[in-house]
Amino acid sequence: MAQATPQEKQGILLEAGTNEFEILEYYLFDQSFGINVHKLREIVPFCREELTTLPDSHPSLLGTLLLRGDTIPLVNLAEHIGKALDPAKLLAASESGVQTRQVVLVCEFNDEVISFLVDGVDQIHRLSWSQVKPMDQFFDTYRPRFTGTVTVADRDILIVDMEHIAYEIFGDGQHYAGSDEDAIAADGPERKANRGDVKLFFAEDSAIIRQGIMRVLKHAGYEKAQSYGDGLACWNAVLEAREEGELPALIVSDIEMPELDGLALCRRIKEDQVLRQIKVVMYSSLINENTSHKCVEVGADDFTSKPDVTKVVALVDKFCLIEE
Repeated sequence: MAQATPQEKQGILLEAGTNEFEILEYYLFDQSFGINVHKLREIVPFCREELTTLPDSHPSLLGTLLLRGDTIPLVNLAEHIGKALDPAKLLAASESGVQTRQVVLVCEFNDEVISFLVDGVDQIHRLSWSQVKPMDQFFDTYRPRFTGTVTVADRDILIVDMEHIAYEIFGDGQHYAGSDEDAIAADGPERKANRGDVKLFFAEDSAIIRQGIMRVLKHAGYEKAQSYGDGLACWNAVLEAREEGELPALIVSDIEMPELDGLALCRRIKEDQVLRQIKVVMYSSLINENTSHKCVEVGADDFTSKPDVTKVVALVDKFCLIEE
């Protein structure tokens, strides 16, 4: 199977801030799922001989793969999201023309490389984030594991939140849970009081991350911080703030979000003669050389990668606090 090359990946989103993105459609049995191509380093055939199992590991962790000299953890994605092996489904998928040869999606996000075992891949779709619908509240148990759903050619594709899957398996979710609250807030009462005068917005579609970041910001003294579940909600709040004559000093935004992504949100703000005074910081698992250029292209004032919340508070301080 051909591997995705760096040149192919760099061809995605040729223009930043258009609210477009591309997903690779892949299969777990006969169900379609999707992953943002920006997270995908390459696709390789699954070779069991290259798998090393690990004792006493998470049930979803198959072991490690040796890939060109690097040892990479391999997650059984079907196992983790609760789709147990079903030979009948595999047979039905095969008869319907769905590819069932298992392959490995080698992904890179949050400065980590993790691979996921899936049952086959189909094609890449260019979409708009406005087409992505958040998971219904009825599926509260599963919502953190999915960014949302999108319909392509009468097929519902679930976009999996790979970062959340990784946090559940490897335990890095503590970075969002406020484990550094005491260190962040230990700046003295005067600095904390100055933070209380700052109005800022935080846009993030993951409820777990949003709640964790807001808890840390409030604990650090940013009492006027407000959060929004997607870029469009944040944009509407900015317009309302303009009408009221009280713009936020800064917006911290994720990149991947339903309705309106962070790059498109930033571009809208920076192309407006009144709103462009607002500082915008991108906070995303997708920060790499390619997306960093896109952050600059849309006018972002700075950017940082997940998951360390201390970076967020430091950047908010940098742009919002006047040093004596």
